[in-house]
Amino acid sequence: MTDTTTTPAPVAAVPTTDPRVVRAIELIWREAELLDRAAYLAWEELYAADGTYVVPIDPETEDFDDVLNMVYDDARMRRMRVTRMTEGYAIAAVDAARTVRTVSRFVPESVSDSEVVVRSAQVLIAFKRDRHDIWAADLVHRIRLSPQDPAGDAIVRKVVRLVNSESAVPAAGFLL
Repeated sequence: MTDTTTTPAPVAAVPTTDPRVVRAIELIWREAELLDRAAYLAWEELYAADGTYVVPIDPETEDFDDVLNMVYDDARMRRMRVTRMTEGYAIAAVDAARTVRTVSRFVPESVSDSEVVVRSAQVLIAFKRDRHDIWAADLVHRIRLSPQDPAGDAIVRKVVRLVNSESAVPAAGFLL
């Protein structure tokens, strides 16, 4: 007998109403809320210890280890980034933009009882110095599901593919 509960399902076979996908989407929305509130310490806790946060330059790459990325943070680098955003004087934190983001267009890529991979779209509006900027990106979240408690679900990888990643991208002063 084959155990189908841990085999990733084809995209078309898993609706966004699947309880595992709903858990992943709720975590993604929680992440967006924390980022817009600049609650970086709480944001960092959403990540698994082995999790990565990636903003690649090449819109097609899947090999983040061997190419230049705008951001490629493991746990150590995330901690350093959060420290820079929350402690002492850093121009990125002191003069940071206020942000409001919408994450939608969720498409499950793979779903099992232990992990969900979801593609989505993000539109972020940043307001700074009386100016609005738009940041648009395709996202991919790999979410590790906790077997006991949804509160233990964690981001294993977040990839932010900015639509203008191959153009000059200004310094953000906030996390994407």
